Amino acid sequence: MVSLVNPVVGALVWLIVANILGMIPSSDGYRTRAAFLIVIGLPLLGWLVAENGLFVAVFFLATALSVLRWPALMLLRRIRRQLGWSRRTTTN
Repeated sequence: MVSLVNPVVGALVWLIVANILGMIPSSDGYRTRAAFLIVIGLPLLGWLVAENGLFVAVFFLATALSVLRWPALMLLRRIRRQLGWSRRTTTN
């Protein structure tokens, strides 16, 4: 019998809620919803690693990044800018 205190069940609920929140129109460009999902998803990811192992957690991370692709891209762009890894090169 499946327990309701199972991280896999929590991850599935998170994915369903994330998809529903993505379908509802937003006036702030989905920033608050994305922040809410990230705040809930990170501890859930750690719980998945602790209870079910790395493979299940990586699978959840890949599915979560497909839902939160724009916040993930913006984070990667910010990190690249801070590290000085820019795609644009100037020629003098």
